[in-house]
Amino acid sequence: MLLFSHMKQSQLFAKTQKNAPKDEVSLNAQLLIRAGFVDKLMAGVYTYLPLGLRVMKKIENIIREEINAIGGQEILMPTLQPKENWQKTGRWDTMDDLYKVKDSSGREMALGPTHEEVIVPLMEKFLNSYKDLPFAVYQFQNKFRMERRAKSGILRGREFMMKDLYSFHLNEKDLDEYYEKAKEAYFKIFQRAGLREITYYTFASGGSFSKYSHEFQIVAPSGEDVIYICQKCKLAINKEIKDKIEKCPECGGSDFKEEKSIEVGNIFKLNNKYTAPFNLGVTDEKGEKKEIIMGCYGIGLGRLMGTIVEIYHDERGIIWPVSVAPFKVHLLDLGQKTEAEKIYQELTNKKVEVLYDDREISAGEKFADADLIGIPWRVVVSKKSLEKGGVEVKERQAGKIEVMEIKKLLEKLEK
Repeated sequence: MLLFSHMKQSQLFAKTQKNAPKDEVSLNAQLLIRAGFVDKLMAGVYTYLPLGLRVMKKIENIIREEINAIGGQEILMPTLQPKENWQKTGRWDTMDDLYKVKDSSGREMALGPTHEEVIVPLMEKFLNSYKDLPFAVYQFQNKFRMERRAKSGILRGREFMMKDLYSFHLNEKDLDEYYEKAKEAYFKIFQRAGLREITYYTFASGGSFSKYSHEFQIVAPSGEDVIYICQKCKLAINKEIKDKIEKCPECGGSDFKEEKSIEVGNIFKLNNKYTAPFNLGVTDEKGEKKEIIMGCYGIGLGRLMGTIVEIYHDERGIIWPVSVAPFKVHLLDLGQKTEAEKIYQELTNKKVEVLYDDREISAGEKFADADLIGIPWRVVVSKKSLEKGGVEVKERQAGKIEVMEIKKLLEKLEK
């Protein structure tokens, strides 16, 4: 999706609100709804409005770049999935949060909560020889899960956007090597999204297919998870398996700090859990059929967006990191339309992403909306600023106001 680089606020589809819906308890949804980023259709289901979709697409593009860099090829798989595939893996009757639908002929299908049951039979058609491996494909796709406690805003949805990556390997060594690449790519993704210092690689239960899986947890007071962070090497252990692990699996340390956290990504070594039911294998160099093993790697885009809001906000609103902000500059006209229009055009010509508040409302309302929406740079054009030789520039995070010439502002924004 190509993102438009500028927008007049008078023409923006969504409007800010003074109050969030009374039934919305999560901070991320309260702020995102009030600021005009999302609209709640029902519990766990949200519409992404123009500002919210811009943030989502920024996150998507960061993920795409990093997954492409480790050899992922992007595809798009269907949401509707055949019952037979789910019966083959044994999950039709065992997955509690699976949405099942029936058409008028009585045929049953699943609304995909994940895509192992689609990707493995797809690979049967294209993987024939050991020379085709290793191989990795990914997608950005709507998922559906029958979430019974959808009270966390866009952190935990019934319908949500996920990046799911699947890798296919001939042996464990090859899977281990790719798993490490994916781990590093995930750290880069969260770092670029502004969550560098508070992302922890976390040991979690591997379920029925592996001793451990691994989560990427963001420390947050509002988190639903609890992790124990090793004070020596900073690896973490999820509360669900802490009783089984007395010492850190990485360094052997025993000093742990308990923190609340939000899971923003996970990676699993699936081994042959899904390839075996479909008999997915290839011919090796000796001409013998060899079973393929696989890994899967997920990131919830809305969950990551909601986490950023949970971390970066104050009493006035959201504070977006530059990399995922809907726009870089929020330009406010305070009664100096001719000059403001000229500056808007200059910013647009320089390809600076700008939201221009050209509305006929009070200065106070404009300032309040700018703080609520949380765009990194606020630029005010007023009689007072023009008399001082420029515009008032304020960084949303720092809060210090500085008057500067447009030329200097453009130089600053180009850095």
